[in-house]
Amino acid sequence: MPTQLQRMLSGLEADGQAGLLKAVQHGIEKEGLRVTSQARVAQSGHPESLGSALTHPRITTDYSEALLEFITPVFQDVDAALEHLCELHRFTYGQIGDELIWGASMPCRIDDPSEIPIGRYGDSNNGRMKHIYRVGLESRYGRVMQSIAGIHYNFSIPDGLWPELQRLQGDTGELQDFRSRSYFGLLRNFRRYSWLLNYLFGASPALSDSFVDGDDHQLERFDDNTLYAPYATSLRMSDLGYTNQAQASLFICYNTLENYVNTLSEAVQTPYPAYEQLGVKDDQGRYLQLNTNLLQIENEYYSDIRPKRVTESGEKPLQALAARGVEYVEVRSQDINPLLPLGLDAEQSRFIDTFLLFCLLAESPEIDGDECERLRQNHNRVVRYGRQPELVLLFEDGERDLVSWGEELLDQTMKVAELLDRVHGSSCHSRSVQQQRLKLADSELTPSAQILRLMKERGQGYDEFVLAQSKQHRERLLSEPLTDSQRQGLEELARRSHQQQQQMEQAEQPPFDQFLEDYFGS
Repeated sequence: MPTQLQRMLSGLEADGQAGLLKAVQHGIEKEGLRVTSQARVAQSGHPESLGSALTHPRITTDYSEALLEFITPVFQDVDAALEHLCELHRFTYGQIGDELIWGASMPCRIDDPSEIPIGRYGDSNNGRMKHIYRVGLESRYGRVMQSIAGIHYNFSIPDGLWPELQRLQGDTGELQDFRSRSYFGLLRNFRRYSWLLNYLFGASPALSDSFVDGDDHQLERFDDNTLYAPYATSLRMSDLGYTNQAQASLFICYNTLENYVNTLSEAVQTPYPAYEQLGVKDDQGRYLQLNTNLLQIENEYYSDIRPKRVTESGEKPLQALAARGVEYVEVRSQDINPLLPLGLDAEQSRFIDTFLLFCLLAESPEIDGDECERLRQNHNRVVRYGRQPELVLLFEDGERDLVSWGEELLDQTMKVAELLDRVHGSSCHSRSVQQQRLKLADSELTPSAQILRLMKERGQGYDEFVLAQSKQHRERLLSEPLTDSQRQGLEELARRSHQQQQQMEQAEQPPFDQFLEDYFGS
């Protein structure tokens, strides 16, 4: 009996609708820490010539003034998305003097958290809220964790494909309800199998020893300034990275849109004792956080994938999801690969597309509490010990070794790749899957293993290695200068963003306390 994946792929091809897969859409959000030529966090403010971090649609900041974030438009063509990301890097390098964009996820040496300047967004109520949210992150988790950078990969199915997928599934309900249910099926399968992406693309096996406090980290010493885990794939995605004790108790349900919205809304509205003790303001009336709830806002929830919907003016993300359903997904688990100028390449992007389509089209039962715990343990094993020979993961009926399970998943993903290649008239997607097979057969081909090997061969610690890579990337990116039209277009975006911020600050606004009360009361 054919699997659901086989039925869906065969149905799309038999009905002549597979061509709609050409219109799968992607966007990339890539962070990068600005550092000095001595590999220290840049203390300069966000450069004026890059535009307003509050209102610029393509170049902004994340937590810190020094933590750049590049945001591409949505593209159907992977190469076009990466080329735009390349343009944003080239333009930025023309504006930051001798500073560098740190080419890895884990930060450079940070001896004092005060070396990480918190992002500033001007005097409008929206700008103040963005800044105070980040002050709250410092109050809750410290600044150092917020210096980690990553790549977020946005993915969506073209509108025209949904009616065909619904017909093949025999679903007769509302199309948007089917669309949201399907995306949640993708989310559940991603949570089941995303350990494979961590193995294949994890690129943070080492870090500066300044990142961790004390000795309770179970890492080995590489040299005087570097710690590492011999078999790690992604320390960024481990308990050393984006984790915190408060959120460890959260159980956000991915089984239905309603449950997801309800469980996350509860976290945003539930006071947390430690944050209540901290208070919203200090003795001088300065804000320490936006509120005392478990999450200040929805985006504070750390997850490796999120359902998303573009918001309207004044609308919160969860309100948009509840009102109009899921529009796309945001994959947040990808490390910046210091071996690549942009941190990722077209081969990786095509594999992610193929893998996400597999997650969408394959059967995806709901996740119960027992499976949720297995998924958590599998994730932890792979990010810490993923390249350990004969590593086993937890399965519903016992244990399975990582390699054989990975090969089975790649067999399924290859079926999607072959259909995509027939649609595109190429072999790019199949080649991307085949390259991942090589990594399963030989873990020394993974980025995490290559990074450690190069560090050992060159006699470089973490900071030295990433600094050298970052300098190479800068030279390579600047070797192909922007065209006049590209440069002028980005200069105009910067000018307009400053103008928009100025208009926001000059407009009549309620007192900030009232603004926050209205925002959280809506």
